[in-house]
Amino acid sequence: MQVVLLKDVKGSGKKGEIVNVSDGYARNFLLKQGLAKEATSAALNENKQQKEAMAYHKSVEIKEAKELAALLKTKTLCLTVKAGENGKIFGGITSQEISNALSKEGINLDKKKIVLPSPIKSVGNYTITAKVYPEISANFTLIVEAE
Repeated sequence: MQVVLLKDVKGSGKKGEIVNVSDGYARNFLLKQGLAKEATSAALNENKQQKEAMAYHKSVEIKEAKELAALLKTKTLCLTVKAGENGKIFGGITSQEISNALSKEGINLDKKKIVLPSPIKSVGNYTITAKVYPEISANFTLIVEAE
């Protein structure tokens, strides 16, 4: 029996896939649990439309991510913090502070997407990497100055 999976099923397939399973498994488990529906022409057509919609939304997200990456590459961010005589910062600059500074510039970027090997603890110029989308990342310059 052919069924369209509504959720990921271990050993059978992922959500949206059309799979062949035994009649008993389909009737007694997949259909009763709401994990799948029978692959009728209406269900197949609906599945096709959902895949097309997902592909369109993904392409829009990728386009927006590329635009954001291009904008970030041209950005130079300047932060002024309290520092000691030798250039050591009191505390440290974290990805949250960088995210807040970017939002003041009009760029909304989640702190989880900013990659810092460790918090910034001294004055200077830094190259920061932002993972905008799984395969798309951008580098921008951060200048840390003492007050």
